[in-house]
Amino acid sequence: MALLETRVAPQWVDYNGHMNDAEYARVFSLGVEALMERLGLDEAGRRRHGYTIFTLETHLCYRREAHEGQPLAVEVTVLDRDAKRLHVFFEMRATDGTLLATSEQMLMGIDSEAGRPAPFPEEVARAVAALPAAAADAWPELAGRRIGLPPARR
Repeated sequence: MALLETRVAPQWVDYNGHMNDAEYARVFSLGVEALMERLGLDEAGRRRHGYTIFTLETHLCYRREAHEGQPLAVEVTVLDRDAKRLHVFFEMRATDGTLLATSEQMLMGIDSEAGRPAPFPEEVARAVAALPAAAADAWPELAGRRIGLPPARR
C-alpha cells in the first residue's frame, strides 16, 4: 500500500523534458510528511505531543525518468529504529511498478518545545512498530549504498 500517491506537476518538469532532480527530493519530502501523518504526527498530533520529526540525512538514487502528469506512488520500509530515530527507505514507483527513485533517510524525533532530540511518544512508538520493516539481513538491494568512485585499476 502506498504511503503517498501524486502526479508529476508541470512545474516539476525541466529543460530535459522530465522531472527535475530537485523535484524527486520534493516528492520524498512529501513522503516524510505522509509518514508523519501515518504516525499520528499531523498538525494536530504535533501540537498535542509537542513533537515532530526532522530529516538528518538523505541519499537519493535516480533510477528512471518521470514525466509530466505521470502518477507516482511512494512506499516506505523501516531499515532500523531506536527510541528516537528511524532509518527508512523510500521507493518511488510508476503505476506499472517500475522503480523510479529511492531515498534512504535518517529521521530524528524532536521535542518541539525544547528543540532537542527526544524519544517517540508512546502512541507514535506504537505506530512506528506497525510500519513495514526489513529484516536486518534482507534490506532492499539499493539500501546502504555509499557514494564514491570505484578504486582505480592499474
